[in-house]
Amino acid sequence: MTSEVAGFGEDDLRALSGARSFERGLEYLDAVSGLEVGDGSVAAEVRGTDVYEVELAFGPDEGVSGWCDCPYGQEGNFCKHCVAVGLTVLRREKTLPRQRAAARARASGVEAWLSALSRDDLLALVREQIAEDRALRRRLELRAAAARHDLGMVRDRIVALTDPRPFARYGYIEYADASRYARQVAEAASTLRALTADGQAARAVGLAEEAIRVLVEAYGEIDDSDGVVGQAAAAVTEAHLEACGVECPDPARLAEWLVGMVLNDSNYVTDLDPLDYADSLGPSGLARMRQLAAEALRREPSGWAERYLMERLVKAEGDVDALVALYARDLDPSGATHLRIAEELETAGRAAEALIWAERGLRDRAAETYVDGRLVDYVCERYARTGRAADAVTVRRDRLRLERSLAAYQQLRAAAGAAGRWEAERAAALAILAEDARRERGGRYGGPVLIDALLDDGDLDAAWREAVGHADDRQWAQLADLSGETRPADALGVYLRLIEQSKGPTGDRAYEHLARLLQAARNCHRALGTEDAFTVYLTDLRWELKRRRKLMTILDRHGL
Repeated sequence: MTSEVAGFGEDDLRALSGARSFERGLEYLDAVSGLEVGDGSVAAEVRGTDVYEVELAFGPDEGVSGWCDCPYGQEGNFCKHCVAVGLTVLRREKTLPRQRAAARARASGVEAWLSALSRDDLLALVREQIAEDRALRRRLELRAAAARHDLGMVRDRIVALTDPRPFARYGYIEYADASRYARQVAEAASTLRALTADGQAARAVGLAEEAIRVLVEAYGEIDDSDGVVGQAAAAVTEAHLEACGVECPDPARLAEWLVGMVLNDSNYVTDLDPLDYADSLGPSGLARMRQLAAEALRREPSGWAERYLMERLVKAEGDVDALVALYARDLDPSGATHLRIAEELETAGRAAEALIWAERGLRDRAAETYVDGRLVDYVCERYARTGRAADAVTVRRDRLRLERSLAAYQQLRAAAGAAGRWEAERAAALAILAEDARRERGGRYGGPVLIDALLDDGDLDAAWREAVGHADDRQWAQLADLSGETRPADALGVYLRLIEQSKGPTGDRAYEHLARLLQAARNCHRALGTEDAFTVYLTDLRWELKRRRKLMTILDRHGL
């Protein structure tokens, strides 16, 4: 139920967080403290592995959103700490209007008090805060340096903020130190944005590139399991993009720098998309980038980064033929590249050419066991749309001959069913799988696929005939499960054999599996009218395994 005051309810919190985080958030209700309510927002602290800062924004029209500085929250997730604060808000919703009014009164009081202070008193207050808050002092020092155009000091500070050496105690930034380093990098990003805002965008571009170079060199020696350094590096990259948008550097030089970043094999920290800089590059910069990309591709025709860069540029130009030619230079053995070409042509309104390329992919890979399933689906869907259902059946039949899998059988069944010819196709399809079942290995994936196909068709009598001497335990269990009502004696024989095999393994999962088998065996005895025999069997089994206390507990829980 949605709160009229807060504008959200428990269902909203569950939807944002997921069931697991929501349930864990319930455990943190007593850990919420320092709740501060504003207009459409709330801030609080939550004690967990550390003390985390949480902020929620909410209202009748916009629902609720949240931010937390825990590792999971910093990845953009609505974490258990956000859930705990949200639930706390809901439990105190009757007091929210009063708390908001009190917050507005406090803010108004602070504003009035500050306005009444003399210049000297304000300076004294700021100095007091600077002395107590190192982060504030640094920010003000940088703003002051930028204001007086002391760019040397600004550069030194940004270099210091991105320098990994103070955190690399053993030549490597460990997991425990990564978040502290990430905070400094994020502070560097804020400084770069401040430079741009103060009219120093050109300087911000150069300093951002210097910071990015340091991050690229250092990232391989950082345990960034939570991704916090990567996020901070992304903020530096965004500051660089913002600065370029305000005061564009030389387009050719910017193009060269961007190409260098994309092709740098050591660059695992930035995720630059050169086309984000299209406005700053202009026609001349884009032309220079295209020239550099072409040269790089000639040097490394199979290079992933080189192909990615050229692909992005060609796509941006909207030249479909050039894009097809680029893809056609290196066709993937699975047929995936043929599919990409087909999709690009179809998007461009060239459906006939798209199908020709897709069909070519199937022909080129006709003898291959593995073909990208999406390519096969693409061709068959287009055949179905254009009244070529028989051709779709032919494609699916050919794939079954090569793949011999349950999925291929199901796809042939669906295609033949749509064409109204499954009854005629089924015998031939089963014959293909029977041939595979006769091989020495008895099938590709555990028991023969033939048995899986018969089970999938619901042809249990045929499945029982084929299972003898060929089925694996998974198939026997499935066959027994499906036959408990119609062939309880046969199913019981399977369950008793599987129970004997399951006596050895230990652990909760093994015990739950054994309990399930026993329940199934009991159902078969009931169908046969031999429940007394099952009671004797279960009593003997419990006596045999009585030392396994956890098993006894699980059996009790299942009424066994």
